[in-house]
Amino acid sequence: MTNERNCVLANGCKAAGTASCTQHCTFFIGMHGASGNGGRSAAADLPREYRLTTLANSPARADQPAVYKSVENYVKTFERQFEQTEGYIEPADRIKSLYLYSANSGTGKTTTAAALLNEWLRVHYSGSLRRGLTPSLRPAYFLDVNEWQDDYNEFNRPRVPDSVAEHAATRYYRALEAAKTAPFAVLDDIGVRNVTDGFRGDLHGIINARVTNQLPTIYTSNISIERLPSVFGEHRIYDRIRDLCIMHEFEGESKRGLRR
Repeated sequence: MTNERNCVLANGCKAAGTASCTQHCTFFIGMHGASGNGGRSAAADLPREYRLTTLANSPARADQPAVYKSVENYVKTFERQFEQTEGYIEPADRIKSLYLYSANSGTGKTTTAAALLNEWLRVHYSGSLRRGLTPSLRPAYFLDVNEWQDDYNEFNRPRVPDSVAEHAATRYYRALEAAKTAPFAVLDDIGVRNVTDGFRGDLHGIINARVTNQLPTIYTSNISIERLPSVFGEHRIYDRIRDLCIMHEFEGESKRGLRR
């Protein structure tokens, strides 16, 4: 049995479906690691359940046909990353950011965001090799904002043992830096509530760094983009996210039981 179902590079790979398509493939190892749970996919901090999710196999595809028609065209702009290495990029030439919104949980926002991240990884890895370039070790990053806030709370609670607080702080600041600088990022569940001024400032720092450096970002949220000021108590985050960001609304009821 060949290995194409376990590799996001299979789409467009000449070896897919042949005897050469195994877990020993150099390209598979580069993307997924020798174990299948490492490589650039793991470096992106993508949850394991989404590491093989693509636009083609996404379970959200059937329920969100209008969104998927649009994001398939969006992925075609990913080749521009090789043309945008330095200097100011005209707005018309930039790879846009997306805001994926639904009032209901479980409609496919996170699944779709993860699929887009995998498409970026695929384009970056194969495109770099075609051009004789070394693929970045972390060309994309997935930040679960709720989990990130949990780490913040963990090391800021009173009487937390140093051993616990230090690990949480290390994870938190490592994620902060990665989310600021990755060429492509997903900020999952951006509409977190009950945030402290310190956490809000760090979250704004990520968004501001990405917008300022013209780095494409996928935001997911259960609140519309217009309501962000009411959640964060300010307009700065809303203004930064809105800049060159296209909004897609996901329709329907929750399909959480189907792992959307």
